[in-house]
Parts: sequence; C-alpha cells; structure tokens
Amino acid sequence: MLKLVLSGSDLSGHDVVRAIREGWPVEIDPLQRNEVVKSRALVVHLLREGLPVYGITTGFGKLAETSISGEKVEDLQRNLILSHSCGVGEPFSSEIVKAMMILRANALMKGHSGIRPEVIERLVQMVNLDVVPLIPSQGSVGASGDLVPLAHMSAALIGEGQAYHQGRLFSAAEALKRAGLDPVSLEAKEGLALINGTQAMTAQGILALHDGGVLLKSADITSSLTMEALLGIPSAFDQRVHTLRSHRGQVETAANLRRLLSGSSLVHNKIQERMQDAYSLRCIPQVHGASKDAYRYVEGVLHTEINSVTDNPILFPESGDVISAGNFHGQPVALALDFLGIALSEIGNISERRIERLVNPQLSDLPPFLSEDSGLNSGYMILQYTAAALVSENKVLSHPASVDSIPTSANQEDHVSMGSIGARKALRILANVQNIVAIELLCACQGLQFRDREKLAPATRAVYDLVRKHVPPLKQDRFLEPEMGVARELLASGQLLATVENIIGCLN
Repeated sequence: MLKLVLSGSDLSGHDVVRAIREGWPVEIDPLQRNEVVKSRALVVHLLREGLPVYGITTGFGKLAETSISGEKVEDLQRNLILSHSCGVGEPFSSEIVKAMMILRANALMKGHSGIRPEVIERLVQMVNLDVVPLIPSQGSVGASGDLVPLAHMSAALIGEGQAYHQGRLFSAAEALKRAGLDPVSLEAKEGLALINGTQAMTAQGILALHDGGVLLKSADITSSLTMEALLGIPSAFDQRVHTLRSHRGQVETAANLRRLLSGSSLVHNKIQERMQDAYSLRCIPQVHGASKDAYRYVEGVLHTEINSVTDNPILFPESGDVISAGNFHGQPVALALDFLGIALSEIGNISERRIERLVNPQLSDLPPFLSEDSGLNSGYMILQYTAAALVSENKVLSHPASVDSIPTSANQEDHVSMGSIGARKALRILANVQNIVAIELLCACQGLQFRDREKLAPATRAVYDLVRKHVPPLKQDRFLEPEMGVARELLASGQLLATVENIIGCLN
C-alpha cells in the first residue's frame, strides 16, 4: 500500500486527498524528526534561562505584555486551547478535518515550532486510527492562523470536546480511549504551535482544488457532447487560432476538444446556414482555458503553503533566535481561494448558457425542452431553472472574502484575511458547478437522442453509453432528481473522466 510520509518539504495536496480517500497510512520522516527535537531543545533552553518569549512566557495577542511564571506555562497552553475552542456552524467533513491534521503535522515537521515530536506523532496516529475531532466550520478570521478550528482540533488531542471514532461521535476522551490512545498533556509553546497556522483554509483549498481539477476536464467532455447535439462548428478549435493567442489553458482546452470530437460526423466544418456558433460554444477554449490557468496559480500557492512554517513565534535552533512575525496571516491563500471560486463559477456560467441552447427550440432544431411530446410533457425545461438558480447563487458567493477585514484582539490584530470564508465559499461554488455541469451532461445526452448516434466521436460515444447505463432516455416526464444525482456522481467521482481517458489518453 502507498503511504504518506511527512517531512515538511515535499507534500502534495493531491497526495493528501488521495491518502484520506484511499486510506494510506501516514508517517513522519525519521530524519526530519531530529530537526523537530532541536527546535524543542531551544524551547527548553529559553525556559531554563527565564527569557521573555511571546506565547511561551507571555500571554497572547493583546496580552503579549503579560508575563507568565514558569510553573504556569503548561496551564497557559491548555487554557489557550480551551478558550479558543468557540466555533459555530455545521461541522467540517471528516475529509477536511483529516486534511487539517495532516497539514498541521507537516508544517510542524519543518522544525521551527518548538513542539515535541511525540505530539506530532499523536496527530498522525489519530488520522491513522480514524479519530476525527468535531470541528465547527465557522469562527476563523484567517489571521493569527485559523485559531478557532485548529483549537477544536487540538482540544480533541488533549481529550476535550468531541470526536468521531470510525464514524461514531463520542466525547474526545472516549474516542481516544476506543482507539487505544491517551490524551496529550501540552507543554510550553505546544498549544500555540498547534493552532497558529492556516491549515483549516488550506485543507478546504486542497480538496476544492483536487475535485475542481476533475470538474474542469469533465466540463470539456460535457461541452463536446453539447457540440455534437447542437451540430456545432469545430473550426473554432483549430490549433492555428489558439497558437496566435497562446494562453496555456486556452491552447490545452482547444486540443482537448479536438481529441474529444475526433471522428465525429455530427460536428462539421462546412459552411451551412450559420457562419459561426454562439459564444458558449465557440469560446469554450477561451473560457474553460482561463479557469484552468487560474487553477494552476492556486495550485502553486497551495503547494507553497502546505510546505511552509505558518506559526508564531518562529524558532531558529541553529542561531538560538526567536522571531515574532506574521507567517500565520492567510492573505496568500485567501486571495487564491477567492480566485478559485471565481474561476469555477465561470465554468458553471457558460455551462448554463449551453443548457439553454439545448432546451430552447428557438436556439436549435431540437424539440422543445428535449421532449418527444412537448406540451403534455415539460421534458428538461426545469433543469435549466435549477442550473440558473445555482449560477445566480454562485454570483453572490464569488464576491471575494479577502477584501474584508475586521480587527481582532483589541486592535492588536488589525488586519485579517477572512481566508476561511473564501475557502468555504469555494467548496460551495464547486458543488454548485458540479450540479450545473451534470445537468448539461443529461441535456446533451437527451439532445443526442434526436441525432444519429452512429456519427458520434468514439470518446463522446463512450460517455453517452456510460450515462445511458444509469439514466434512460426521457420519453415522458418522470421524477428527475435522482438522475441528476447520478450524473453528478459520474462527474465528481472521476468516472466520466476515466472513461474518456481510457480511449484518448489524458486530458489537459
């Protein structure tokens, strides 16, 4: 079995998602463990010398000037976790929580946080033994780290709050006991090291990024079926056209469409009644491609973030320096996740316009709302309503969270990123767009009921056949919601993408 080894330097967000979903064991790198030991030795030295150090022998935030006596430093860390565990809202999914735990462990493995390696190992053991803290999704402002959600994560580590064990909810102490683990007693600096980071927003980001990548390629696939259902003009995807503009995503999307439509006799290059298609068909490479370029930017930001030190203060064992700075500030991630939400939203926007062209008889030669007996039957009329509602919701959700800031901690922390809000919005947008593109998939396949399917390209024929294994053609009105769920699952699970890539190779 594959495994995930945390060294603090080379972790991939996509591997984190795969490890969680496929059950890979997680380990820490034994060589890098030595660097963690060195960092901890510096904390012990500072305590012995009685030097004032933020978060070790002082309070937090606005209380940084308050001195804490040596015999109370452990109480300080426990109090920090308990006082900061004040989130509200729906709990994060187990996938998000496990990603948080893995990402926080990886950041601590950099060896600049002053935590004992045993504490990191306990976090990893909890992941491996399926002990998942219950973490409310709201309460982080995205600077000073994701304090509230990470405090709930850390509370379970010390036996406080609630946690799931193998899917059942218990008190955290009971969940640990059932997994054969003891609660951790935090020592100096360790509570602060656990909660001062961006791992809540980043965990959501890597999940949105992983599933968003599948969505972007699946949107190319679905739009190619729409092209055939609407007898589109594929000359707009000519390689020479896109070379002249040369944005990477645009060039790659045009290449995908050429491969997907290769062998189709439904799309054509002949000049017939119309000279060119509407933008929602003709400009697929430009729109989908721009979202792919945005995706790559976000991917780069998140890769940097998950292999970074994001807490405060930062310890430098070689020199003995301890520096208070701002690596916990979530602004890089906040901007990136707002951008990801916007990029995914646009995929839904253009997909809904293609859905309209499929169901509207004034825009094609297909039957009204793709029904054989329209009037008596509404066909897929209302699927477009649902898509329109989701698109409209995404326009609200796409407003950037990162442009807002509300000062905290008595104005000591006077600019915050709101990155956790951007992360939650990105995941909601992703889910909405998955549903929109699934609706396009159903409509395109229904539109192809009225074409000669022997003329389909090999790749699109395979997709059509896959859908028809699960969703029969619509001959008269029926309850549609379950079929929409099936189409979404085919798309979100990657089954749609795998079907195509088995025929024409990997899409860009």
